[in-house]
Amino acid sequence: MTDHPRDMIGYGAAVPKANWPDGARVAVQFVINYEEGGENNILHGDAASEAFLSEIVGVAAWPDQRHPNMESIYEYGSRAGFWRLHRMFTGRNIPVTVFGVAMALEQNPDVVAAMNAADWEIASHGYKWIDYKDVDVKVERKHIAEAIRIHTEVTGQKPAGMYQGRSSENTLTLTMEAGFDYSADTYADDVPYYVDGPDGPFLMVPYTLDANDMRFASPQGFNSGDQFFTYLKDSFDVLYSEGGRMMSIGLHCRLVGRPGRAASLMRFLDYVQGHKDVWLTTRGEIAQHWRSEHPPV
Repeated sequence: MTDHPRDMIGYGAAVPKANWPDGARVAVQFVINYEEGGENNILHGDAASEAFLSEIVGVAAWPDQRHPNMESIYEYGSRAGFWRLHRMFTGRNIPVTVFGVAMALEQNPDVVAAMNAADWEIASHGYKWIDYKDVDVKVERKHIAEAIRIHTEVTGQKPAGMYQGRSSENTLTLTMEAGFDYSADTYADDVPYYVDGPDGPFLMVPYTLDANDMRFASPQGFNSGDQFFTYLKDSFDVLYSEGGRMMSIGLHCRLVGRPGRAASLMRFLDYVQGHKDVWLTTRGEIAQHWRSEHPPV
């Protein structure tokens, strides 16, 4: 087991002092996943319709067919859900990191303009919102390059961070090869950490699948806004009491953008803003801070 490639130890009992700005006890970071228009669809050259993260829990993909109900659920995210979240966060002056699927961003210039006007970080969420586990490494490499090209063209800036999400065993290597500053394709810690890369240590800024509205669309997940709020509140309270940690919250326009769920998110935003010593920030700023406080060895 001496050459086992996994790191099961991490920081162990000696977690580095985060030294968040202004003495903050916790860094809180909200992600809005913008995927609508980049999901599986035969119109995009895919083999079947989408079957992931929608109101139709347990739905099967339709091979060689469009799925009108699924399409309209995703369209709700871009047409209505995004704007509800945009009003919610800009009205409270809370920064956001967007995980933007390049194909989706390309189809909605108004959404991109609103993200830029709000000065949100727009990180890459890949070229298409598809599962890459069985995609050839050459194709995935090509898709990542295309994601960077489209992203830079439509947003005006090359993405610093990358979150493929439905990733493959090749994704991290390809992410490092492509020249990103950090990857979010990990759930392994409460603070950033480095991994070995071809050009030296590479920064990982962990994401979350538990403090995430995706559990509204999965078995044994949240079935009410109260459950979502309670889970986020409890997570925040523990991390705040421990100090020196980061909290990521994952959001989707078509999920928490629905009014019955948006109310619970608004309650949580107000709860967090009711606390002192909280750094509300972006993933890019967390990455910059970590490199400054804990440069790679």
